[in-house]
Amino acid sequence: MDDYRSAPAPASSAARTRPPERGSGIPLGRLFGVPIFLAPSWLLLAALITLTYSQFLSAQRTLPMTTGFVLGFGFVVCLLLSVLLHELGHAVTSRHSGIGVSGITLEMLGGYTEMEREAPRPGVELFVSLAGPAVSLLLGLLAGGVALVLPAHSLAETFAFQLALSNIVVAVFNALPGLPLDGGRALQALVWKISGDPNLGRRVAGWSGRLVAVATAATVVVLYSQGVLDRIFGLLFTLLVSITMWVGAGQAIRHGRVASSLPPFNARELARPVIPVAAATPLAEAERIAQQSGGQPLAVVDGAGAMLGFVHGASARAVPAERRPWVPIGDVTRRIDEHHVLAGDLRGTDLLHAIRDDPGGDYLVVSGEDVHGVLRGAELLSLLETRRSTSRPTSRRNRT
Repeated sequence: MDDYRSAPAPASSAARTRPPERGSGIPLGRLFGVPIFLAPSWLLLAALITLTYSQFLSAQRTLPMTTGFVLGFGFVVCLLLSVLLHELGHAVTSRHSGIGVSGITLEMLGGYTEMEREAPRPGVELFVSLAGPAVSLLLGLLAGGVALVLPAHSLAETFAFQLALSNIVVAVFNALPGLPLDGGRALQALVWKISGDPNLGRRVAGWSGRLVAVATAATVVVLYSQGVLDRIFGLLFTLLVSITMWVGAGQAIRHGRVASSLPPFNARELARPVIPVAAATPLAEAERIAQQSGGQPLAVVDGAGAMLGFVHGASARAVPAERRPWVPIGDVTRRIDEHHVLAGDLRGTDLLHAIRDDPGGDYLVVSGEDVHGVLRGAELLSLLETRRSTSRPTSRRNRT
């Protein structure tokens, strides 16, 4: 299973708007400019698959134990590369569609690609979602073709066949219509296209994902009880995938509900105009200016008029009243960093995603060289809570 936003996904079986939110784990470098990370949990999966695959080969052929482990580890590496290519399918199509990619993380249950923002249109969502399964299907067909030309019943033919089967299973499983699977993204895009509401699509695909999770768990239990699936590892792994799917589907449903309550404004429309104040201005004078302006945010500027940052409320309040006429406002200023600058067109869940590291902070809102003002995270969250409260149905009690 795989997720190309922010949530983890079961894998090879392969596959978060999750996760870690920014790639975490062991950095492996970059491909096509995309940072690649390897989660430590993958090492556990590698050990389990190496052991299981070596036992499978030993049961089929007479092989030294060392050879079985080498081939098992080689199979794991091939699966890892397959998952990576699957995720690159999402990443490349996302960039082609104008959506930034923060990174790819490969982990125990597969992998996930973190996008910088949501798809702008249902067609883009559909295109990006199906790219991963298409890559896996292509890899499966290529490996199957290699297996056909290799000597029958040879070790190489068995290896290629198993690799083909794994990739085709990944492609088919991820195409199932339920979040957090890729097929769930496709279903979300279709509902979005029909209804015009991306959040309705997310909720529908989330509930469908829960049905797929239950069906997957029930199917594997039945197969195991009938002796069709005779390995406990396969049973436990698939049940873990089902549980992860259930959790991811629930997150998608909640995400859809929260996103529906978000204000229909972008960051530029929510930004408040700022009043420039020189860094040498005494704190007492700056407070007087703020009161006269009705509490508008103060932007601290240097002698050339370049913006330095905003007044840090806690630091300003900590200054004793008798010292405020002598303390320059520059001493209680929080400098602007790249993590506190927002694009003016950010809206909805993309906007919440951008302020997640400091939800109560102040953010400079810009469009190119134009400065629109400051967006206060605390005010945005308060607005969100107000909208959610007013959207809840009020209970009524009949008196008798």
